[in-house]
Amino acid sequence: MKRLLFVANGHGETAIAARIAEEIEQLADGPFELDLFPLVGVGAGGGPLVLVGPRAAMPSGGLVAMGNMRAFARDLRGGFLALLARQIAFLMSRRGRYDAVVAVGDAYALALGFLVRAPAAFVGTAKSVYVAPYGPFERTLLRRAKLAFVRDEPTAQRLRGQGVAARAPGNVIVDLVRNETIVDLPAATIAVFPGSRAEAYGDGVRLARVVRALGALRPGMRGLFSIAPTLDAARFARALEHDGWTIAAGDGARAFAATSGGAEMLAWSGPLGALLRASTIVLGQAGTANEQAAAFGLPVIALGGPGDREEWYRMRQRRLLGDALAVVPDDPQRAAAAIDALLRDAGKLESMRAAGRERMGGSGGAAAVARALATLVEQTE
Repeated sequence: MKRLLFVANGHGETAIAARIAEEIEQLADGPFELDLFPLVGVGAGGGPLVLVGPRAAMPSGGLVAMGNMRAFARDLRGGFLALLARQIAFLMSRRGRYDAVVAVGDAYALALGFLVRAPAAFVGTAKSVYVAPYGPFERTLLRRAKLAFVRDEPTAQRLRGQGVAARAPGNVIVDLVRNETIVDLPAATIAVFPGSRAEAYGDGVRLARVVRALGALRPGMRGLFSIAPTLDAARFARALEHDGWTIAAGDGARAFAATSGGAEMLAWSGPLGALLRASTIVLGQAGTANEQAAAFGLPVIALGGPGDREEWYRMRQRRLLGDALAVVPDDPQRAAAAIDALLRDAGKLESMRAAGRERMGGSGGAAAVARALATLVEQTE
């Protein structure tokens, strides 16, 4: 039995780990024992991965990068240091158990992964030359990894020039939406992505207000409201009902339906691919889900807004997705008017679709990473 530990630094990173794990299980080199240690949040597992290790939800949801000291201060007050001590102790207790450790996310996940003292692989999701290149300390950590995968070839080329044997066999985010996912969903103009962290409940209301305002401009407007596996559909329903939406019970992955004015929304907690296939554009405050939509060829719209998180995170995503992402004002009427104008501009929509596909790159990354991990494990036997 070959044992791998995935150390993931966010909900999107967990989904990427699960996708790679599915590819590993398809290899003839098995069987494998595949564990997942989520550093951020309580974790949702996924695919063949088994959740392990101490977990807790922090106020920032893990968004403490790029000098975001306010978010880090909130985490400190929320017990981050105690959680980190438990996580370090857990990883040190796993020494000798795994044939390899796979860090998915950023260099922080890799640094903690080294505590297992197993051959380490890195799957970078957070950094790119498009938005923020890897710094000197991060590159030092990446040089210690047996394998280093990054999200795009320009980033890999720069790292190779700096002494890191980085590869970019394909962006695993592109592989998250698979063609075999076939679910009967009603056609909708707009997919709504509130995100996967705690602030998603408030962001969901903000986004729903835009859909409602858009319904006044386009009667019969339909939205598909995505609920991440880590979040509570009933809490979303209560928040929307408090904001004036009429809620009707759903069934299974169709968590609930909501209507208000000339708009209706179906809340969906099933496969994201089904939702994307039924939509024309995406209105989202999400991270990885927004990127999946861009890779799928959907124009992505996000709300701008004040606050440390909104400013730096949306700036980062804008650099990452390029012209595939449009940022509209955080005002329901103004945002709705901007989206309505976009929906009338076929040329702009097509250019955003093309930009998303180009910026996110090709598929096949999950399978390539899985094969490399299997080879790494064989070499350590």
